[in-house]
Amino acid sequence: MKKTLQQISGQALIGDELTLTPVDIIIENGHITAIEDNPRAPPCWICPGLFNAHTHLGDTIAMDCGGTGDLTALVTPPRGLKHRLLAAASPKELTGGMRASIRGMIAGGVAGCADFREGGVKGVTALKAAADGLSFSPVIFGRDGGENDADGLGISSVRDAKDTERLVREARRLGKKIAFHAGERDSEDVDAALAYEPDLIIHATHATKKQLRHCAELAIPIAVCPRSNWILGVTATAQNPPLRLMHELGCTLLLGTDNVMFVPPDMFSEMAFVSTVYGLESKTLLRAAIQGSELSGESFFIRTGARANLFIIDPLQSALQFSRDPVTSITKRVSCGHSVHNIFNL
Repeated sequence: MKKTLQQISGQALIGDELTLTPVDIIIENGHITAIEDNPRAPPCWICPGLFNAHTHLGDTIAMDCGGTGDLTALVTPPRGLKHRLLAAASPKELTGGMRASIRGMIAGGVAGCADFREGGVKGVTALKAAADGLSFSPVIFGRDGGENDADGLGISSVRDAKDTERLVREARRLGKKIAFHAGERDSEDVDAALAYEPDLIIHATHATKKQLRHCAELAIPIAVCPRSNWILGVTATAQNPPLRLMHELGCTLLLGTDNVMFVPPDMFSEMAFVSTVYGLESKTLLRAAIQGSELSGESFFIRTGARANLFIIDPLQSALQFSRDPVTSITKRVSCGHSVHNIFNL
């Protein structure tokens, strides 16, 4: 096999502390083999690839469909509006929609996502086909039998799922990851979800301090989707989801965008919203937009030995050149309209 060698120089956000350092990054066969200090490195910003920790990419075909109603009417299986629209979509339309959303995420520095995939085995197959040939790594949580061909089992809520104990037991037997929606409309389904000690909790919008402390103690990551929560009317305050409390308690905080039918899977926009509404510290927020990559087994943080999944921004091409704090600017000001160059090795 021919050896590939690449050197990238710039102001890089190194490690999970995202320490801005002028360096040369040496990449061999897709892996970072050396990170060397270079005080003369150019002013471009080198950032770990982002990871969207919760999506429903199939919903692309229902984008801005004009539906109205509460959470149950719109997205709760099996008769929510989104499920009816998904059932009516052709396989070609479904795969094409997901592929279009994936391409949009890649353009925005996103190298992977954790997707709840409806439609059983056919749904999982459609997402794999949508990502085929692209520099993108989806972690797929299937349901309705699709979990057997996916990376894990995605449960809407203990309220909605039938035979949850059997499903979780079988998924564990097969070595699959387990993820639950919980705490989206209230805190009543959180304890039941935590009893299964899942690999991921989605939302926790109304989780109590005790429940969040339990997540921290068990090291269960929480994927929050604030824009979706606001649009779906399950919150109208910066107190929910309780992002600051989650951080203070030591929870592993991940950032996602949720249903494409309501919210574009744009992580720059999600970070800007969270920064404005919740006031989360910039490094904490950017870390939450990257750390979901650990669900794939390949952390995107820039460190020696890791696979090189990163993107480069040239601030000289825009007003970003006047930034005094690149991390804050990435979380508040960068958009897909800026010059984002990806180097993804998935």
